[in-house]
This record gives sequence, C-alpha cells and structure tokens, in this order.
Amino acid sequence: MTGIEALLYYVLWMIVLVLFYAGYRIPLVLTFKRPADAWGRGKPVEDPGIVVRASHAHANSVENIPLFAAVVLAAAAMGQSAVVDGLAAWVLYARVAQGVVHLIGTSFALVLLRATFFLAQLGLIAYMAWGLLKAVVV
Repeated sequence: MTGIEALLYYVLWMIVLVLFYAGYRIPLVLTFKRPADAWGRGKPVEDPGIVVRASHAHANSVENIPLFAAVVLAAAAMGQSAVVDGLAAWVLYARVAQGVVHLIGTSFALVLLRATFFLAQLGLIAYMAWGLLKAVVV
C-alpha cells in the first residue's frame, strides 16, 4: 500500500465513524425526537455509549490526520514516496485499531491500549518525517 492509498483509506475510516454516529442522530432529528442542536459542545449527551465513543474516535482521527497527510503529501511532492510507502499502512492500521478499541469501551486496559496505538501512530509519522528530511539533506 502506498502512502497516498493509506491516506485515502484513513479518510474513508473517518467517514465510517461519522456515518456511525450521524446515522444514529439524523433520524432523531428528522422524526423530531431531538432538536438539531442537541449535540452542541458543552451540552450533556444522551446518546448510547457506543455512539458517543464513535464521535470521540472520529475526533481523535481528526487530530492526527493533518500530521499524517503532511508527511505523505510532502513525500509525494518531493518525489520521495518510497520513504513513506512502507510505513504509511501501519499508521492506518494503528489508527483503525485505536478507533475499534475506542468503540469497544473505556476501561483502564482499553484506554491504555488506545494510547499505545496513538503513540505508535505518532512514532511512525515522526520516523517517516525524519526519513524524508534525511533523504533531502543527503
């Protein structure tokens, strides 16, 4: 899998998460069971736990995609895609794993596992960025 492909799959994963929680909320609005602004920031959430966790998993994905996209797109722009192609898929796998664990629950062990997948992503992205810098400087 190339870095660009991994980035596109990452985007698709984010869309799945949005559809997961929006798919629950939209019918509630359309049937007038909840007002459209029922999910504003700072308001108490009455959704089932898995829907709340899907929303949070999506927010977590949003936090990392700028870093991942910057490295993958920089590699492509620099003609150095090979530097990220081998590792970009692992960033995607760790992102999906983090999201799945988030959907499962929030026990202490699951939070630690989620953190492990998060740190793996950051480490991989940093390693790819460093590899790009080395490829350009040398």
